[in-house]
Amino acid sequence: MEAGIILLGLGPGDPEMLSRKAWTLLENSVEIYLRTRKHPTVAGFPAHLQVHSFDYLYERHEAFEDVYAQIIERVLELGRRPQGVVYAVPGNPFLAEATCPEIARRARQEGLPVQVIDGISFLDVTFAALGLDPMPHTPLVDAFELLQAHAPGLPPDAPALIAQVYSKQVASDVKLTLMEVYPDEHPVMLVHGAGTPDLSVEQLPLHAIDRSFLIGLLTTLYVPALGAATSFEGLQEVIAHLRAPDGCPWDKEQTHRSLRTYLLEETYEVLSALDAEDHHALCEELGDLLLQILLHAQIASEDGEFRMADVIRGIHTKLVSRHPHVFGDLQVSDTEHVLRNWEQLKAQERKNKGKEKKSALDGIAPALPALSQAQEYQSRAARFGFEWPDLSMVFEKVQEEIEEIKQAEDAQQREQEIGDLFSAATNLARFYQVDAESALRESNNRFKNRFGYIEGQAEAQGRQLSDFSLDEMLHLWREAKQLGY
Repeated sequence: MEAGIILLGLGPGDPEMLSRKAWTLLENSVEIYLRTRKHPTVAGFPAHLQVHSFDYLYERHEAFEDVYAQIIERVLELGRRPQGVVYAVPGNPFLAEATCPEIARRARQEGLPVQVIDGISFLDVTFAALGLDPMPHTPLVDAFELLQAHAPGLPPDAPALIAQVYSKQVASDVKLTLMEVYPDEHPVMLVHGAGTPDLSVEQLPLHAIDRSFLIGLLTTLYVPALGAATSFEGLQEVIAHLRAPDGCPWDKEQTHRSLRTYLLEETYEVLSALDAEDHHALCEELGDLLLQILLHAQIASEDGEFRMADVIRGIHTKLVSRHPHVFGDLQVSDTEHVLRNWEQLKAQERKNKGKEKKSALDGIAPALPALSQAQEYQSRAARFGFEWPDLSMVFEKVQEEIEEIKQAEDAQQREQEIGDLFSAATNLARFYQVDAESALRESNNRFKNRFGYIEGQAEAQGRQLSDFSLDEMLHLWREAKQLGY
């Protein structure tokens, strides 16, 4: 054998599915190194062949990355021998195989000869077992990689194949990850022993996959598409079609400016759903808000300003860079520490862009509702130490502003002092960790409901509101309050 490294694919499991080239190599070799003996093809090896494996490394290390790193180093070491090395892996050496691509890359860097003998991959026999064509849109994901993510990362409008679901524990973790996107009852298929005489296909709901008694080293999970209207990319296509020459006349006419009102309107609809704690309405309103975002991104793309990918890349980069305590090594003590660090990072970003702030309060959106803007100003200033030392002084400030309203000499001064009172009350809300805008919105809702109760009582009595005295209405108001309105 030529010195160097031969990377051999053992096929899916049945020795009869070894390629002729692979079988010839096995017959003419003295020894072979296996990533794992736990593969049915090994039982069909020629009797004279000395078989070594790296199974012992799986027992030494907890992380697969450490196992693979050790295997790569050892195979390269063996490949430097005069006789070289035959290194064999299940399936195809360059499909769902972590070691072979890196071995080939490192060997070529060193000038070691590398020969690849392909094997039938588990994909070929898995899709044959399913009776399906993977083209054009079937992502392949390793179960281990899937479990490293906090969200599946799979387009639900396309089917997916998840390899190496080799134990009930892995199956359980996989299902919990997938159920972040797919319904519990979503029908899926477990393919066991593809490419072997023990082939079987189970169809069952997603939530039940870890109950299968057939799960083993050769188990793969097939997840059918959830539906055409379930992916972000599919929604982008709908928006682009609406704006296309054969699309909707109204949508084609819209501009960034014409859509401004709708963006604001849908934002407030989301807030209303939040205030009502109506999750069904929230789901719908978030969709309407997302529509506005996608429309603006589509218009920008058509005008050559930016693309949706730029929007996503920008916020992705920003979130990672502004959370070094999550994605880096920074240690933080509490939320206040996080916020202070956030401001420092933002300041550095602006400096890098040549957009340094003149004030610590720059960058707060002028279009915010006045109450929200006041709370944001005060929160921002507090991070720099401009803060009352205790709550009692906040109460004193509120009382002081009330007295100044009483002492105001004209309408202009009263307006000013009332504004200061609102500001002081907003600061009080902040001290109590209450969102002032939400608090006032909820108060407005209570006012509306209680006044509606008064109106309802008037109607029940056959009277007009104008017929009620103030004392009567206040009595009904207190009654409504006691009833939980």
